[in-house]
Amino acid sequence: MRLTAHVLSPFLLLLGSCGGGGNKSYTPPIEDWERQLGAEQHPQILGEFGGSYQGDEALYVAAVGERVAAAAGLPRQCTFTLVNTDVVNAFAVPGCYIYVTRGLLGIVNSEAELASILAHEAGHIVADHSERQQKRSLWRSLGVYAVGLVTGSESLTRIAGRAAALFTLRYSRKQEYEADDLGIATMAKAGYDPYAAADMFGALARNEHFIAQTSGRDEASSIPEWSRTHPLTENRIGRARETAAASGFAEGALPEDKAAFLDSVDGLLYGDDPEQGFVIGRHFAHPMLRIAFTAPPGFTLTNSPAAILIEGSDGLRGEFGGGRLPADGLETYVSGLVARLLEGAAAEIGPPTRSLINGVPAIILTVRAETEAGAIHLSIAAYDGGNGRAHHFVIISPPTRAADVAIIELFGTFRLLSPRQAAALRPRMIDVVAAGPRDTAASLAARMATDHKLAHFLMLNGRSAGAPLRAGERVKIVASR
Repeated sequence: MRLTAHVLSPFLLLLGSCGGGGNKSYTPPIEDWERQLGAEQHPQILGEFGGSYQGDEALYVAAVGERVAAAAGLPRQCTFTLVNTDVVNAFAVPGCYIYVTRGLLGIVNSEAELASILAHEAGHIVADHSERQQKRSLWRSLGVYAVGLVTGSESLTRIAGRAAALFTLRYSRKQEYEADDLGIATMAKAGYDPYAAADMFGALARNEHFIAQTSGRDEASSIPEWSRTHPLTENRIGRARETAAASGFAEGALPEDKAAFLDSVDGLLYGDDPEQGFVIGRHFAHPMLRIAFTAPPGFTLTNSPAAILIEGSDGLRGEFGGGRLPADGLETYVSGLVARLLEGAAAEIGPPTRSLINGVPAIILTVRAETEAGAIHLSIAAYDGGNGRAHHFVIISPPTRAADVAIIELFGTFRLLSPRQAAALRPRMIDVVAAGPRDTAASLAARMATDHKLAHFLMLNGRSAGAPLRAGERVKIVASR
């Protein structure tokens, strides 16, 4: 969540988040309408998903992307962007705008694996999957599919459907396989080891396994993930290897360029951007705003540029955001928030209750909004965070006692951080180090600025616990900045 968090308006987005087969011949011109659409969506996508990540890493992704695009028959027709979020994802939109998150960049281990991601996305463009999806009315299946759910209120519609739903548009299995096949063929044509596609799927599978085993910070930030929206079965990994073998190249005959890749990601920001605050499991803390809260057990938190998305059981959903505190106080802030949320929707607004939560002035109220699907229950809490800023929760929940108890517990955890507590929240980065003659996976993992140090180290580097390290071998660790 950035410093300027606010209630967002949804936008129409034709996403092709990322397998269809055969060796068909495609002519992939980018049409004018596609270019225009991609150009229009580009700033909105960046605004929604954390902005672009600047620096040498972004230039590296663009250079690899252009090499792949040329091999796919799309020279100088695509825009490749490294997105500043640790969500593990990649997607493409019409006009050949292709996006890779720094979260995904951080878990793969060679330039060829990166190329396989970009080639897969280019495969969707080459095969005109985006256009086919549009013809199936998928515009309505994105942010607007739920407009009828909450009459008159786009803001509530977005919360009810979660902004994360924008990531969950799936191609058919046939289309995914087709993009796999096209991507692997493109990799070989671009001079990359086509077997790296299977390695990339393996990296995603390891990340999924790590999340499932640790249920740590990454679980909260990884919804949705490329690997979640595109199931990584052993069959798909095996299929990628078979497709690579059919290319006629032996494994290792073409380079993976691991050294160049490690050079590029050395110093890459890892985890949350401090400007958006830190999600650590069920905990959120913002070092600049000096605020924190903790969600009850069973909840997940997802960091986004403008709000923290909150999800509990039985359909409980919401967000945490903030904004400028009006000169005439918290009541005016709450009134404006409710007006923006309802946008004319019929509603019963309960009386506001003033309270002091952990020493912070707060207002809590409930709203019953009428929708086409029936009534929904809103719980709102707003806090005077000091320094002219206010913060708020907006929660949509079923009318149950369990939901009410969980919401009260959540609202009661908001607190201010001391300067010392805020200073302890430090960003992390990928540090590429060379193993010494006596180093082991365990000794290097001990240097990781993460929980589950050894498991995280093994996942990040694609290693098994028993594999020995060679002296001088370069590996990734996560260090505090």
